[in-house]
Amino acid sequence: MACFLVPAAEAAATSVAKKVIDSKEKKNGKASESNTPEEGSVSRFSFSRKLKWLTNLLWGGTALLAFEHIWHGEVVPFFPFLTAASNPEDTAEMLREMSTTGVAMAVAVTLVWAAMVAFSTVIEKRNMKPGKAENDRKE
Repeated sequence: MACFLVPAAEAAATSVAKKVIDSKEKKNGKASESNTPEEGSVSRFSFSRKLKWLTNLLWGGTALLAFEHIWHGEVVPFFPFLTAASNPEDTAEMLREMSTTGVAMAVAVTLVWAAMVAFSTVIEKRNMKPGKAENDRKE
């Protein structure tokens, strides 16, 4: 019914956090904007770039879920917009769904993102080892 609102709220919060962190990183000169580092150099993604991954995952999932709810007629283009908000029994069910399914989806996406960040950190650290660039060029 309205489970997509929970990931949407997290996406909005992470979007704001990403903007703040990105501006601080640019101010301090720590932002890494290049996707393709020069050959032999080591690239580390900034935290704002990694946070952008989470933001994109959340907004994409929210868009798909919103489309699905519109398709099934649970979201309408007139007030109260959510059909479940029209009577108290449906509103209670909607809030239950948001607190269970919506939160579970938001947590699942965040855990997937955390795994992505952990994996990228391992790759970055492996590429930072001394002599790694020379060994890669020889092969």
